[in-house]
Amino acid sequence: MSTKPATLLLPLLACVAATACFQIGAALAKGLFPHVGAPGAAALRLVLGSAMLLLWARPWRNWPEKPQLGLLLALGAGVGGAILFFYLAIARLPLGMAIALQFLGPLGVAVLGSRRPVDLVWAVLAAGGVWSLVGAGEGIGALDPWGLAAALAAAACWAGYILVGRAAANAFGRSTSALSASVATILVLPVGVTHAGTALLDPALLPLAAVVALVAVAIPFSLELYALPRLPARTFAVLTSTEPAFGALFGFLVLHERLAMSQLGGVAAVIVAAAGAAWSSTRELPKEIPPA
Repeated sequence: MSTKPATLLLPLLACVAATACFQIGAALAKGLFPHVGAPGAAALRLVLGSAMLLLWARPWRNWPEKPQLGLLLALGAGVGGAILFFYLAIARLPLGMAIALQFLGPLGVAVLGSRRPVDLVWAVLAAGGVWSLVGAGEGIGALDPWGLAAALAAAACWAGYILVGRAAANAFGRSTSALSASVATILVLPVGVTHAGTALLDPALLPLAAVVALVAVAIPFSLELYALPRLPARTFAVLTSTEPAFGALFGFLVLHERLAMSQLGGVAAVIVAAAGAAWSSTRELPKEIPPA
């Protein structure tokens, strides 16, 4: 059954707005870095974001009789690792570059083990994009190797989330994101406290931290919950593949970060590769998206 274009407009706009919100939240989060560092910002974001999600989902009302806690722990570790390493990456790399490198995670899942020629095309295109991103630093100085390593670690964590996300969503339903974010908070908070100490309790940081959690978690999560059941899975995947473009845009508008033209070409190549792999993949998306 075909869906009328008019009925797709609002879900499409909601998905695009959610994708933009994620990157606006990441750009705003860098304002916390001078005070609590990237680990502290990740901890604040997870504490406030998971609290918002718990109040919304109230998972205790529909707790499964035999909860698969190991699965939930794995999912929470993926979410926490993705957020922590991504924040460590954007502390050292431009936002658009970091999110493009992070997208290698879902792209790898989409083409992993495939023998289809078209998936090889997407992999080669992504490799060329990454080469343009990391090999074109003449105009902006040498790239930080620790930032590159953190972005790739975030990609691996995101891939892990995708691999276990569907099973966890089947086990915990609509509570999956709230529960996984809570587990992620438990895992990342000690890292943030070790790094930032009592600075995390500074009330002057609360307004910005709350805005980051709202823009990066509550608003996009609500928009995606609206869009997901109303859009074809592949359309949703392709739209979320535009995140690196929004990262580059808001990195420039909010943080005044500039990429060389060849690096912008690398971002575009990763976007096309991720969108192409999502469109042609026969894998199903997890039912919920990580609050990352």
